[in-house]
Amino acid sequence: MLLGLGSLAWFSSAETVGIAKLAALLCVFGISAFCCRGSFRVWRPFVLGPALIVGGMLLAALETARLDTVVPDSPVTTNLRGTVLSREPDDKGRWRYVVEVKETSRPQLRRPPAKVTLLARSRHEPFAVGSVIEGRARLSPPSGPALPGLNDFAFDAYFRGVGAVGFFYGAPRGPADIAAYPGERSLLSRASAYLGAVRETVGNRIRVAIGGDTGAIAAALVTAEERAISRETVETLRAAGLSHVLAISGLNMVLAAGTFLVGARTLLSLVPSLAERLPVKKIAAAGALLMVFVYILISGGAVFALRSWIMISIMLVAVFFDRVSISLRNVALAALIIIAWTPSAVAGPGFQMSFAATLALVAGYARWRDHRARDREKAARGPAWGAVSGLAVGTAATSLIGGLATAVYAAAHFHRLPAYGLVANVLATPLISILIMPFGLFAMLLMPFGLEHYPLIVMGKGLDWMLAVAGYVASFDGEWITGRVGDAGFFLVAFGGVILCVLRTRLALAGAALVLLGGSAIALERQAPRPSITISEDGLLVGLVGDDAIATNRNRPPDFVFSQWQRALAVTDHVPPMDASPDDVTASKAVAGRKPRMAAKSELLDAATSAAEAKASLATARPGAFVCRKDEWCVARSREGWTIAVFDKPEIFPALCESADLVIAATRRPLPACSSGKALVVTGQTLRKSGAIEIYADQTRTDSLPHLRVVKAFTSTERPWQRHRRYDWRSGSFSSEEPVL
Repeated sequence: MLLGLGSLAWFSSAETVGIAKLAALLCVFGISAFCCRGSFRVWRPFVLGPALIVGGMLLAALETARLDTVVPDSPVTTNLRGTVLSREPDDKGRWRYVVEVKETSRPQLRRPPAKVTLLARSRHEPFAVGSVIEGRARLSPPSGPALPGLNDFAFDAYFRGVGAVGFFYGAPRGPADIAAYPGERSLLSRASAYLGAVRETVGNRIRVAIGGDTGAIAAALVTAEERAISRETVETLRAAGLSHVLAISGLNMVLAAGTFLVGARTLLSLVPSLAERLPVKKIAAAGALLMVFVYILISGGAVFALRSWIMISIMLVAVFFDRVSISLRNVALAALIIIAWTPSAVAGPGFQMSFAATLALVAGYARWRDHRARDREKAARGPAWGAVSGLAVGTAATSLIGGLATAVYAAAHFHRLPAYGLVANVLATPLISILIMPFGLFAMLLMPFGLEHYPLIVMGKGLDWMLAVAGYVASFDGEWITGRVGDAGFFLVAFGGVILCVLRTRLALAGAALVLLGGSAIALERQAPRPSITISEDGLLVGLVGDDAIATNRNRPPDFVFSQWQRALAVTDHVPPMDASPDDVTASKAVAGRKPRMAAKSELLDAATSAAEAKASLATARPGAFVCRKDEWCVARSREGWTIAVFDKPEIFPALCESADLVIAATRRPLPACSSGKALVVTGQTLRKSGAIEIYADQTRTDSLPHLRVVKAFTSTERPWQRHRRYDWRSGSFSSEEPVL
């Protein structure tokens, strides 16, 4: 746990602590721990604790330096040529490629990313893994947090080695001169291409056999390709609390390994000569170990699947040494391996939720096992009813414990909880355990012989019933929007949960007390005031936050950003802007002193007229809604009385900055200075370094209007996954300036 906390502390820090400093500090603590012997032995835990935290920080620093992912500083359009590392279809028939960049031209990038993710929206013959692909592409750096404190997608992309995301203009193509790109490739790249082809073949055969979203889900359980599932189905599963089924998680891999282990052991036990002479349990465990290794290869080696594979492998290896497979020691060993191998996983919801659920289930299983050992006579009474009731109680307890253990992490990362998730999981878990995963395993074992059809039909029927359960539960509309969870309450609940699971004495009650204290802190933090104004990191979306709605300057705000705003701020309704386009442009022309003439409604006004109209609308604006003229400006008034102007035409900036308290422009071009100095000016250039911002009312001021208090997503852009925001392509160097607002 201390190693994980150290890694998390290094990633959360605003400044980078160097490897040399951490190594020196680790040596100091290591020598101190070595010297704590004899009468000083009692002090050793107080030295080992900081040493483990520093060790976790050092592991995080080493992983970051090892990757050194190049991220472009701004969106750019270029000709790109590279090698296809992987491909995946989505529910609309489009292809998403992960490409290793070999060359860029027109323009040639000074800092080309090594790996990019590109969407091809035009119809074309899909490119095979390992083939050369080229085309005109739009590349953008991965986006930062939608609001301060939310998930930083640039962080995730950096540690996946993906430097940019984007799309092809038109259909990609192969190179014109194929002879210029010989086919010699490394053994690793050829193996990756072969596994990619096998994974795609397996996924296609599953989708063809089952069909529809059911087939796409079945393929996702084997190959981890989720994009072919429709968004409606994904949202239904999420609302019902069953979205975890789509990932190759610990549950899925345990069911696959357990089915193989039990089945192989049963078959070997049917041969008396083998059962008497050979350790059939260990042979079955070896087969299960090989099976999960093949599973992880076919699944593409996604990070969340690798975590599950490491954990299951440790439990299967424990069988070889006649040790208890399901134990807290094995869970801790799996966590240590993952933290040592990829410390960045500690900061993600996958690691946190996976180990929280596993730790809680293992601890609950151990306590239940002890309880049964103390009361064997009652357990033996009524075997038939006991088996049925035990299955029902076990299913409900598993769902309840797993749901409670991961609730705070789901709320902290996704800001919502399914109110009836327990009901959905209790109904769906038997389907997953009896029909879906076992018959999926049978289908994979029979697929090399072409006999997978009937097991897949059974698997598909189980998935159909699971989707019916998800649809029924989702129809209750029982989703809780939790809003943001504060750091203090989150840490208390998480730390208390670990203590509650690990300790076996009455000291575990201290963990329960911390959980209750953290829950109280979270409840109090929810009473904190919301921001008054939110601005996206590109400056194109601005929101006025009310009690039950967010008013924006866009009729159809981008769902990717706006949905995060709604969940984080616990506001569901949207207020679109009012249209300020005049019915007759003639009147507006007359205001500018020009001769009236007939004109179309879509004709753009000149800068002076547009600024006059904007100032007039700003003076009469009411709180809680934007008034906009398309492609020119939007004005609004906040609930505190601040006047806000958002403009798309730089020519009208001088007039608006004299009249508004807050002026927002997405442009990165230099703007003239505002002579009055009254307005807070936010531009694309300032947002590039600050990220998305929130503006609160500073009530400590005694002025007629409260002061604007700005909270930035990035207080510093020194971290490697943020450093591209400081790059200046003109000088080819990184600026030392920090975000100023």
